[in-house]
Amino acid sequence: MSNALKFVASCRLPTEWGEFTMHGFEEEGGQEHVALTMGDVSDGLPVLSRIHSECLTGDALFSVKCDCGPQLQAAMQAVQKEGRGVIVYLRQEGRGIGLINKIRAYRLQDQGLDTVEANVALGLPVDARDFTLAKQIYDYLHIREVRLLTNNPEKIQTLKNSGINVVERIALHVGENVENERYLHTKADKLGHLIFD
Repeated sequence: MSNALKFVASCRLPTEWGEFTMHGFEEEGGQEHVALTMGDVSDGLPVLSRIHSECLTGDALFSVKCDCGPQLQAAMQAVQKEGRGVIVYLRQEGRGIGLINKIRAYRLQDQGLDTVEANVALGLPVDARDFTLAKQIYDYLHIREVRLLTNNPEKIQTLKNSGINVVERIALHVGENVENERYLHTKADKLGHLIFD
């Protein structure tokens, strides 16, 4: 069960992909999360949305070891094109293991382990993220139905279980390169991500 989220503040966020409104939320434990909205998302119609887990290396440092940065950019572009949508940005670095543990896992991957094997070797969960936090953000924004930009069936199931209707899954097939080819196949083969469908 996730901690309760408290809305803190909203502001204007002009970006390369148009102007969003950024809404800040704080977890009981102090962790902070944001949602970026564009257009009217509280009109009762299904909302184009992405639940994106923070990836400092991919989102901000432009690493090509994963597909996170390109997925975030593609989602922002999709929202801009539609003129309406929400990106829920959860601060759950490294599938929830944190940045320093992610560096440790990357070191093991450099030695030949895949992303799942590396987490297990470190005694860490394969995926420790809590997608029910997104449900609380959707509730605050009065969103009940989404068209979800994702390759991860677990996100869809978590939302459905929590009462959010996922009316459509929209694949995000971006960012594949020689550096992350094994990583993407591991996500597909071991975590069930729908990357190559």
